[in-house]
Amino acid sequence: MSSVPSSPPHLRIHSINIYVRDQDRSLRFYVDQLGFHLAYDAKLQSGERLVAVAPPDGQAVLSLIAPKADSLDFKLIGRSTRLTLITEDVLAKYQEWSKRGVHFNHTPRLRRIKFDSETRQVRNATSAESPLLGEETPIWGGVSTRFRDPDGNTFSLVSFDEITHALEAQRRANAAKLELERRATQELEIASEVQCRFFPQIRPPIHALDYCGHCYPARAVGGDYYDFLDLGPDRFGLVIGDVSGKGIAAALLMANLQANLRSQCSIAQDCLENILRVVNQFFSQNTPDGSFATLFLADYHVPSGRLRYINCGHPPALILRRDDSIDRLDPTATVLGIFKKWDCELGEQTIHPGDTLVLYTDGITESFNESRDEYGEARLIESLLRHRAQPSQSLLQNIVADVRQFSPHEQHDDITLIIAKSSPASA
Repeated sequence: MSSVPSSPPHLRIHSINIYVRDQDRSLRFYVDQLGFHLAYDAKLQSGERLVAVAPPDGQAVLSLIAPKADSLDFKLIGRSTRLTLITEDVLAKYQEWSKRGVHFNHTPRLRRIKFDSETRQVRNATSAESPLLGEETPIWGGVSTRFRDPDGNTFSLVSFDEITHALEAQRRANAAKLELERRATQELEIASEVQCRFFPQIRPPIHALDYCGHCYPARAVGGDYYDFLDLGPDRFGLVIGDVSGKGIAAALLMANLQANLRSQCSIAQDCLENILRVVNQFFSQNTPDGSFATLFLADYHVPSGRLRYINCGHPPALILRRDDSIDRLDPTATVLGIFKKWDCELGEQTIHPGDTLVLYTDGITESFNESRDEYGEARLIESLLRHRAQPSQSLLQNIVADVRQFSPHEQHDDITLIIAKSSPASA
């Protein structure tokens, strides 16, 4: 059984027959005098010649057929073709073709037709009636004339009135708008794919540390950022950030911040303070007035569990201890990008076996429900405690699920989360 196609097959008019006495003479008329294009000129095995022309701005072609003198088709030569050609300016075409020797039956004329909505009849409008006076009764009009080819076949040449031109202009404007929207959507899809590559594609295995991260942007692209960095032997960097703003602008600033941070981490691995001082200097030079970024950068020493960190105006990271207590890693510096003269302090904690480190952006804590209540840090801790026994990936997914259950409407801000669990077996 054949399947039903998802869309109707393409359909259009291909050719219209025009009966002529001499194909070569007619070909010269349509090409040289009317400016048509030669569509094809071929000879079949039977000896029959196929000749067709097409107007410069159309899809249908005119097949120029030379029938035998004793055929019924021969009697159709020299009659009205009932074929209408449409142009934007009949008068201009009339003048152009007249100079080339085309014979017209009459000069272009304006004809108006009135539609009577009460009787639902169409009649010619009188000369006293004009579109301006017929405000309650629609009036349609067009300029037209008729011309003939060398065999006397007659054609109509028509252009429509201003209303039709306006409708056509609106149609073209709508088509152009749809095309722009299509291109914008395509470009956003590409930007989203590119930004996904900014996030870590491979997680280096860290002894006795189960960790993961993920970003859920509110739009196709966003300003949240997370990364895992190689800071040297037995050292592991975790970073999470949030650039002010939304969309493409925030994504571009995020890419700039990421590039600066990675570059500095490869140069000055030992001193987090120096790394961020230089990052702030470059970032502030490339940031528009009023834009900034919050950032949390941590240096984890794998053998000892020591965690050195700098919190640049970011929401406090959380350490869920094995005994269910919570340590908050509050800001130790202001945000990046606003102040050219900027400094920071280094904080330090120890991640013990069985502890869980949580880094997040405010897209989690500032998610709100129908009553405009925010999710907040307390609910985040409750979710963390409820799912703490799970591996880092499942723990992350369940926390995000809890946030979305609390705030089921459209996501208003990027949501980014890093979970790092120290295995109890490392003791």
